[in-house]
This record gives sequence, structure tokens and C-alpha cells, in this order.
Amino acid sequence: MRQQRSNGEALPLNLGLQGGGAHGAFTWGILDRLLEEKSITFNAVSGTSAGAMNGAALISGLAHGGRDGARQALEAFWRGVSHRGRFAPTNIASAQAAFGALGIDAAALQPFLGAGMQLFSPYDFNPAGFNPLRKVIRDTIDLEAIAQSPIAFFVTATHVGSGDARVFANDEIGADTLLASACLPTLFHAVEIDGESYWDGGYTGNPSLMPLVHETGASDLLIVQTSPTTWSEAPLNARQIALREKEISFNAPLIRELRFLAELKRQAGAGSAQRRPGGSSALSVLGGRREKYGKNGNHPISDLRLHRITGEEMDGHSSQSKLNSTWQFLKDLREAGRRTAERFLADHGTDLGQRSTLDLTQWLHNPQRAVPRTARVS
Repeated sequence: MRQQRSNGEALPLNLGLQGGGAHGAFTWGILDRLLEEKSITFNAVSGTSAGAMNGAALISGLAHGGRDGARQALEAFWRGVSHRGRFAPTNIASAQAAFGALGIDAAALQPFLGAGMQLFSPYDFNPAGFNPLRKVIRDTIDLEAIAQSPIAFFVTATHVGSGDARVFANDEIGADTLLASACLPTLFHAVEIDGESYWDGGYTGNPSLMPLVHETGASDLLIVQTSPTTWSEAPLNARQIALREKEISFNAPLIRELRFLAELKRQAGAGSAQRRPGGSSALSVLGGRREKYGKNGNHPISDLRLHRITGEEMDGHSSQSKLNSTWQFLKDLREAGRRTAERFLADHGTDLGQRSTLDLTQWLHNPQRAVPRTARVS
């Protein structure tokens, strides 16, 4: 790991935390390891679904007990998930245990269980709208501490009516906001906030990166990705195809934002942020007060350093295991996260604060083109 910076200050880090149900315990492990590094501090966090829960526990814990308090809050949250998840009808481990007691092979029934989710809505099998996460949030997260925290916190949910992302910030974030960000419509009732219905933020921002780029005070952005990015071979049966389709759809918002950042980064590097007729510069979406930003008044995109953690160990888990809240499974994912963070720090710790370790050019539509295009959000 890199040593303390020459001026004695810790490196401020922005975090982008992806969702993923129980797979969020992998992110728990990464945060647990990063909290041991005194040379790193947290400037801003953007999270979606399980990423939002991890971010909330992190910030709440830091407010009450510093680094140790944050580690304790994260463990308390995931212990609560495991305990309350036993009573959720969607818990795959509980279903397997019940079928096993009856002598039924649960694995053989998984395709039929998945089909059932398409035939029945949560308004049918859960008419009371029970969500076990509500009590976990109440018991383990101090929302008032988040509202007052100096750490900027952004939570993304999807507005059901428009299909647009809504990004909530610190004092806008309540239990309903966190529940909305993690609301899979096949499992839970839509969450109402100010009379509007919201679903899981993973459909539109997983996580939302632009608020972190706009945030001043930190040029290093670390993305923690839980959804598998690659498959070794094409899926062939219906179940594999459905699972891969879900993974692609939940990674798509992140890939769109990375592509947008790649275009903006290229324009900033070429000094080509020019005004379009009747419009403003593409870079203006990140703010206009250049004197506040970066070195020598540069726009934050010029100094932005991107990093990403995505463990190979996560590529072996199907999306169905996102519903497995058994404590042993969550602990295993935490340890996988810690190992992955340890490797990242060993390989790239000295790069933090110095250079990007994530190459954005892979997301450029045409990286060989000499004249940069004007970036548009697709």
C-alpha cells in the first residue's frame, strides 16, 4: 500500500458502489479492508441498491465511531440482513431448506420458481408489502448522521413513471430512499416518496458516477463492481440466458456512464470543449466555475483518476445467489472482498493519487478517431 502523502494528509477517495443483493457482502469486505488504511479517507459515496446500503452503513458508522465504528456498522447491517432474510419468502436458502426437508431437489425446481416470479407479482404473494430490510435499516443505520455528514452521499432510484434515474443526496435520504434504491419490482412493492413510485436504481444508475465527478475535493474515483462482467462462454439454456440478460442489463447503466466519461476525458485532454450552436459545452454538465476545480483551475474531468475493483471470484456466482442471505455465504463474500481489496492495494496502492488504473479508452466508440466528437448521453 502507498505510504502517507508527503504533506501528511490522507488521500480523499470517492466511491461508486454497485448493487447486487446479497453480493453486496463482497463490497462489505472491500470497505472493511479499505478502512484499515489510514492513508485513505472518504470524500463522497454514490451507491445503488446494496451499494447504497453499504454506503449508508459506512457513513453512519464513521460518524459514530470512526473507522472501527464503520467496520462495526457494516457487520451489524449484514448480520441484520442474514437474520431478517430468513423470514423473507424470496430467500433462496430458506426455499432450498424447505424443499430439502420434503425430499425435493430444489435445484431442479429453480427454473419453475423463476417462471413463477413472472406469473405472480409481489402484490399477489406479499399483499402487505413486507420488506425485511426496513427493520435492518432502522436498527443499524443512523439516517440523521448521514444527513449531517461531511461525506457527500448519493443514492439512485428509478422513477417508475418516467423510467428516469433520481439521485438523492444526504438530507434527502431516509429509509424509504434506501428501500427504493433496492426495490426489485418482482420481489417488492414500489416505494412511494413524495407521492411518486420508485424501483431499484440499478435500472438507471448502477451506480451513478456523475455526482462524484461533479463533487470537488477528490480526484480519485474507485468503482466497486459486483455484477459479473464477463462469461467464459455463451449461455445456451433458458435459465443461463435469463441470468446473463439480467447481468448485462444491470451493468449497462455503468457502462454508459464510463463511455460518457471516456468521451469527456478525451475532449478535456484535447482541449476541445467547444460550444455547440444553441447549446453549451458537453463539459458544462459538470459545472461551470472552473476556478474551483483541479490543478490550475482545470475542470475536474481533466484531473480525474479512475479505478475499479471487480473480483474474479464474483464471476462464479449466478444472479440467483443474490437472494442467499445465509450468514456463512455472506461471510464468504466478505472474505472474498477483503482478498480482492488486498490484491488491488498491492497492485495499485502506489497509483492512488498519481494516475488512473482503469483505462477508459476501451469504452470509446472509436478510439482511433483523431478529431473528438461531442459527447452525448445515450
